[in-house]
Amino acid sequence: MDVETIFFATAPSGIEPLLANELSALGAIEPKPARGGIRFAGSMELAYRACLWSRTASRVLLPLVQFPAESVAALYQGVHAFAWEEHLAPDGTLSVEFAGTCPGITHSHFGAQRVKDAIVDRFRAHCGQRPSVDRQKPDLRLHVLVRAGEASVSLDLSGDSLHRRGYRQETVAAPLKETLAAALLLKAGWPAIAAAGGPLLDPMCGSGTLALEAAWIAGDHAPGLLRTHWGFAGWLGHSPALWKRLINEAIERHEAGRSQIPIILASDHDPRAVRATLINADRAGMTRQIQITQRDLAEIESLPGAAGLLMVNPPYGERLGATQEEWKPLYRTLGERLKTHFTGWQAAVLTADPELGKQMGLRAEKTHVFFNGPLECRLLRFRIEPGFFVDREAADRRACTMRLEKAKADGAEDFINRLRKNVRHIGRWAEREGIGCYRLYDADLPDYAVAIDRYEQWLHVQEYAPPAHIDPERAAQRLNQVLAVLPAVLELPADQMFLKVRERQKGPNQYRKQAESGHFCEVREGPARFLVNFSDYLDTGLFLDHRLTRHQIGELAAGRRFLNLFGYTATATVYAALGGAASTTTVDLSSTYLDWAKHNLELNGIRGTRHQLIQADCLPWLTHTRDRYDLIFLDPPTFSNSKRMAATFDVQRDHVALLRQALRLLAEHGSLIFSTNRRKFQLDQAALADWQIEDWSRRTLPLDFSRNPHIHQCWRFTRVL
Repeated sequence: MDVETIFFATAPSGIEPLLANELSALGAIEPKPARGGIRFAGSMELAYRACLWSRTASRVLLPLVQFPAESVAALYQGVHAFAWEEHLAPDGTLSVEFAGTCPGITHSHFGAQRVKDAIVDRFRAHCGQRPSVDRQKPDLRLHVLVRAGEASVSLDLSGDSLHRRGYRQETVAAPLKETLAAALLLKAGWPAIAAAGGPLLDPMCGSGTLALEAAWIAGDHAPGLLRTHWGFAGWLGHSPALWKRLINEAIERHEAGRSQIPIILASDHDPRAVRATLINADRAGMTRQIQITQRDLAEIESLPGAAGLLMVNPPYGERLGATQEEWKPLYRTLGERLKTHFTGWQAAVLTADPELGKQMGLRAEKTHVFFNGPLECRLLRFRIEPGFFVDREAADRRACTMRLEKAKADGAEDFINRLRKNVRHIGRWAEREGIGCYRLYDADLPDYAVAIDRYEQWLHVQEYAPPAHIDPERAAQRLNQVLAVLPAVLELPADQMFLKVRERQKGPNQYRKQAESGHFCEVREGPARFLVNFSDYLDTGLFLDHRLTRHQIGELAAGRRFLNLFGYTATATVYAALGGAASTTTVDLSSTYLDWAKHNLELNGIRGTRHQLIQADCLPWLTHTRDRYDLIFLDPPTFSNSKRMAATFDVQRDHVALLRQALRLLAEHGSLIFSTNRRKFQLDQAALADWQIEDWSRRTLPLDFSRNPHIHQCWRFTRVL
């Protein structure tokens, strides 16, 4: 091989400058950026060193041949003409990876097949024997690129992606590639910090990749030293003696470098991550060099001595399926710990969402773009010094004020005034009554068709689906004004506000989850505590318009056997139990809601066999049970066609039959409370004339719902004396 053979090292976008620096340090001649990596010149020893020592390269390729390929036939002829017998034994193995296009090639598999055919046919013609295909560990792994009518065929000297160091035996969700982790550490200045004796801390270590790469960088450990397979091992041009010399040199440097590794701390709140890091550190030979502990982010502290580097890859929604709002508290905690416990340190945070980075309350000194797979990310670099601290709350207040003024300028002043009026009237009433969860606004102005419910420190905003004749852009503008105004007027952080579009649910949509956060918040109502969910379901699990109805149930329940049909999350059952019910039975078809109900009961200390949760379709259940109850709450759905139900249910059509079945279970001096939210519902009192019926609609209508008296209707049934 010529001393100045041309090679190509591949790398993701953003890593090329770091790779060029690495190759220069290894002795490469004129490394130059090219599409997908760095082209450089040097000896075969340099190529071996790049395979063994590059921390950021994905692969090291040796270009073998380039030729015109404007058709499938031209591709075949160009490959066939090359002297493959000089590079691969006739009984060897090969693998072909193909990229690009040319006329006649519709997919990469076909292109790879034609290249393989050309090589095999040449071997048959010149050697009377052909190599076979091995996609796992071939003697020769080839990369073929066809672009603009030109084909380039290269030998993959690395044999497999260089990010596979050989130490990762356990992993966690969304791990960093080792090459990216090394690039981040190099960009963050870790080599200089480590040389000065500064420690490194990764408080969300996952499977330990950042900590392990940091230890190997500080300890002069070749990243390829643990690998057992290389792409040049079966290549006829391979020099085993040269490779052995380089391996021995790397081992000597590793032994000498161990003592240079400063303190490296890896922690995580998840015991599975800690376990994965311990296993991987053992494989990497770094168990004594890295301190691995289970620790919550809110507990991290700096170390005495030289200032160090806090390096972290916190979660973000694109990787783990969660929303930006769910990650904001974590970033705030990280920022607070940095400002209070790491003054003088440097920090580097990788995120795909710059808005999350702003939650830290720190001004980034530098920002660099990297790609974590297909995701464009930012490496935010911080100096933890007071001059870089940002008063996040003050910044949020300024931003709220600016959004409020813009909303006024855009025509939202009437909505702002109505909202402030409601805060004075309903908000003060709720405060006097000790009510933390209430409706603050319900489409009071036609142009702003939303319902706004306050659940203590959270807001649940529901946009009513606009009629077809309303301009969608205009409706979207109004909604944006609502979302801009609320945090400023109500003095609540925007990340404590949840938005849903409320429209009539049909078919299976009436049961479909809206999201998958699994995040519940605890709120109080009178003597009870409830779990609510603002994101996963159309409703939160607590119907606010039933507040007075629940209170009535609590007052009637003392010493009584209580039955809650279509029990949902058992909020009425909680009131009955807290009111002294002798026993409670809650029936619902949904296992999800019954599990929620169980947690609501337990949250209020309600346990034991006296309180039953029954998963069943209420309609057939009523026909089979023989039990009697002193107090029954019946709040059926307006309509249901669940696949698990024997038939559809319509409350207007079926309420008489349903009520008669439920009233059959009522004890002699008992009461049944029937409620429905169907707006135009008409109770068929003539068909139920053998019962005494009291209209409780007004007495169960809370003040915060009084503007819409048809929000629900409610009646009390007792036996005629």
